[in-house]
Amino acid sequence: MSKKEDVITHTYDLLVYVIPLLGKYPKTHKFLLGDKIYGNLLEVLELLVQAYYASRVENKGPLNQVNIKLEQTRYLIRLSKDLHCISIKQYGLVSEKIDLIGRQVGGWLKKVS
Repeated sequence: MSKKEDVITHTYDLLVYVIPLLGKYPKTHKFLLGDKIYGNLLEVLELLVQAYYASRVENKGPLNQVNIKLEQTRYLIRLSKDLHCISIKQYGLVSEKIDLIGRQVGGWLKKVS
């Protein structure tokens, strides 16, 4: 499996882990905070698939957008922890997965630059 496919798989696995967590958010946070996290991660997956099939020159745009979405999601996950929507352990697991994806995207960006 190539590194490109690897980052897509890690993103998919993160979504599989996070979606059930979002369903357990309190009503007061589920529809704003939960939906925003869900939307960001879906968009990251879509952009990675787009970059996977794009030519080398066209890769940079979607990958830069992925970095922005990941950074936004990091803060939303941190906010979720601070609002007690997720536990510290869940926060740690999600943060590690987001960091791994971010490192892989950074390596991909360096490769196409």
